[in-house]
Amino acid sequence: MNTVPLLEMRGITKRFPGVLALQDVSLHLQSGEVLALMGENGAGKSTLMKILGGAYLPDGGEIRIDGSVVSLNGIREAKRLGIALIHQELMLAPNLDIAGNIFLGNEPRRFGLVTPLSRTRMNAAAAALLRRVGLGLPPTTPVSTLTAGQMQMVEIAKALALNARIIIMDEPTSSLTAGESQQLFSIIHQLKQDGIGVIYISHRMEEVLMLADRITVLRDGKYVGDLDRAGASQDKIVNMMVGRELSGHYFPDRPAPPPIGHPVLVVNGIIVPGAPAPVNMIALRGEILGFAGLVGSGRTELMQTIFGVTRPLGGVMTLDGAPYRPRNTRDAIARGVYLAPEDRKRHGLVLPMTIAQNTSLPDIRNYAPLGFLHRRKERQVAEAGVARLRTRTPSVYQKTVNLSGGNQQKVVLAKWLAMNPKVLILDEPTRGIDVGAKAEIYRHMAALAAEGITILMVSSEMEEVVKMSDRVVVMRERRIQGILPREGLSQERIAQLMTAKVARETAA
Repeated sequence: MNTVPLLEMRGITKRFPGVLALQDVSLHLQSGEVLALMGENGAGKSTLMKILGGAYLPDGGEIRIDGSVVSLNGIREAKRLGIALIHQELMLAPNLDIAGNIFLGNEPRRFGLVTPLSRTRMNAAAAALLRRVGLGLPPTTPVSTLTAGQMQMVEIAKALALNARIIIMDEPTSSLTAGESQQLFSIIHQLKQDGIGVIYISHRMEEVLMLADRITVLRDGKYVGDLDRAGASQDKIVNMMVGRELSGHYFPDRPAPPPIGHPVLVVNGIIVPGAPAPVNMIALRGEILGFAGLVGSGRTELMQTIFGVTRPLGGVMTLDGAPYRPRNTRDAIARGVYLAPEDRKRHGLVLPMTIAQNTSLPDIRNYAPLGFLHRRKERQVAEAGVARLRTRTPSVYQKTVNLSGGNQQKVVLAKWLAMNPKVLILDEPTRGIDVGAKAEIYRHMAALAAEGITILMVSSEMEEVVKMSDRVVVMRERRIQGILPREGLSQERIAQLMTAKVARETAA
């Protein structure tokens, strides 16, 4: 490696009102190196990368590129210096084609004015970049028609169009299929060979241990230390991240076999719009019923039908023995059926609102019986939720937009737990959440099930499905392939049904 790092961040400090987000944090990156940046949600990873990307100015410290001190006074300046940040929520314009997105914001300028690009030249340049990232699509393809994995490739092509030397990837595989993830890993290896430094942020340990040359760990806004590939292990990383051992590999002990409760939710012949066959299933009291399947298998659509987002085309449902026909989400909530959605930012929270406001919002009548909001009750319930889930926030009056992704997820869970759910639907409950927060959420899920709450858990993480589920519903192409009991449950058995062409539904 070169003696002078490609990038050095020395003693970076950043303050927000009431919060010291970063305190004397340092990081370095070599050319052709993959550096994993790890830490719990709220550890300061995103803040540090936003400083590197020019979105925030640091309150202290310095940044060096090739040994020279630089001032990143804005995103444009960071791009000019070859720094590209690929966000977890991809920043593409769906109304433009691939070429238009690649060069959006990267148009040539003359005398400070944007000079239009020749469409022919733009398409030719975009085609060359697409070949470099292995995306075999015409540059005129509308972005709105792309899969999440293809959008990720476009983002990388966009970074290469800037002649980026430092590419930051924030949870890049959170929405990708296994095949798309493998393609991304191949591109990262090619970027290394081209001498590009990659900063890789992920909570998926197996990816980090496979890809990273070195790992930098933050905790509570402070630098903890580095691990090289040879000395890294999952236990070491977790201990550095959380400052304590997580026993049982994060998963709580649960009775096996679990106590059999009475049927709470019975789905009989429900036809989900777009599905080729009716769905039949039973969820028991105090059960964690897992739902496994590939992207597009229909799990989320089924959960939305149960929650009243969409109406079924046929069939019947019962809840505690009584007919259950939610015309909308309000009907579902009134019956004690709640959904924590996969996309918490768009569907689970009102980001400009505070934690307290988000907590009271779905049950606002209970907080204003006489038409006036009972603010003390709202604060007390929100504070109880923060304490229960250990949400990192200076107060319940913090706007949720300012929280990390994991802490936003905790707010979603807390607002429903405050309403004593009967059936709690968790769609990808630990997506983008660190190991410490995962352990807490798993513990709460087990406790809720022990209290008699029925949990429907949709997850793309196989280990999570196997370790947390009492039974697993496996879906493929919007139909149930099988319902597996906990005894003998394994990732292999689930994978066989996920990829099987003929449905082999077992008794519920």
